[in-house]
Amino acid sequence: MTSPKAAVVRAALAAGASAVRVTDAQPDARERARLEAAYARGDVATWAYPPERARTSTDPAALLPGARSVVCLALAYATPPPPRRAPLTGRISNYAWAADYHARLRALAAQVAAEIERFAGPGSTRIACDTAPLAERAFAARAGLGWVGKHTGLIAPGLGSFVFLAEVLTTLELTPDEPLRKSCGSCARCVDVCPTGALRGDYTMDSTRCISDLTQRRDAIPRALRPLLGDWVWGCDLCNEACPPSRRAGPGGGAQFAAGGERAAFPDLQALLRVRGAAFRRAYGATALGWRGPAVLRRNAAVALGNALDRAAVPALEAALSEDAQPLVRGHAAWALGRIGSPRALHALEAALDRETDAQVRLEIAAALEPFLRTV
Repeated sequence: MTSPKAAVVRAALAAGASAVRVTDAQPDARERARLEAAYARGDVATWAYPPERARTSTDPAALLPGARSVVCLALAYATPPPPRRAPLTGRISNYAWAADYHARLRALAAQVAAEIERFAGPGSTRIACDTAPLAERAFAARAGLGWVGKHTGLIAPGLGSFVFLAEVLTTLELTPDEPLRKSCGSCARCVDVCPTGALRGDYTMDSTRCISDLTQRRDAIPRALRPLLGDWVWGCDLCNEACPPSRRAGPGGGAQFAAGGERAAFPDLQALLRVRGAAFRRAYGATALGWRGPAVLRRNAAVALGNALDRAAVPALEAALSEDAQPLVRGHAAWALGRIGSPRALHALEAALDRETDAQVRLEIAAALEPFLRTV
């Protein structure tokens, strides 16, 4: 007779999981202490998590009373990038090239939950998928799905760190798997490649400096960090790309995660700087970057254009500075014009200073012009 665990594992793999492991649902005191220290340092200050999240996210019973097991699922998503031909293009992280991964993960987890409920009955499961307050990587590591690397992502044997995670909590007791006895050892390639110094090398990260975090925040990107974003307009793959296990694993994602053409991975920055409303929804509404709205993407495009240091971008930035309704976008367009620093760019900044009424944008314009002011 097939055991419940064997049936669950078989159902997960049949549903498309790249790997599946099980751990118990006991609270994770070690992860709680790690999170409390991270919150105290301000590592995740952008997201303003309440202090009690360190406790609730490390106790599965806070999500599902009576939880006894956690089924941890991994889904590989790395796919080869399309050719990059056009100039003045930005980069989007691999995870956001195609349709929003949350739907695929939830469907996978739902099939696993249905199999569990064949044994334990309705109401015996709860799905956690990225947005639920559960310390996913900690439970996945405890289940032996992989180990947490110095880039703070889970590294799954044979899959690397380009993996999505989901969990099915259940009141059904399943035999737990053993954790792996692995670490990154002396390897620090992810630390060395991070442009912003977000990775400390001790398996912790200051997320407020992470490019992925910076491109998703709603407010202004700190000026000192803007040049370090390079051409990233959503997310960042640099630490994953540098990770030796990920490089060895290669592209393991299915066709559902592949980019639907060059623009899905490398968008035209000048077009992105103009994207609004219906055009935004058509291009990005169904992807994992659609939730933040078009103004955030326009801001990111302005930064990437400034980092391109190409005078061909000045007319588009000039239009954004004079016409965009969002002060957030106008301010970053001003910064980009100052970074390019051509005569036309400086003229656009001077003209904007005369008409701009928003105090923060005026500060951005003044800061952009300041290096070019002649002193007597």
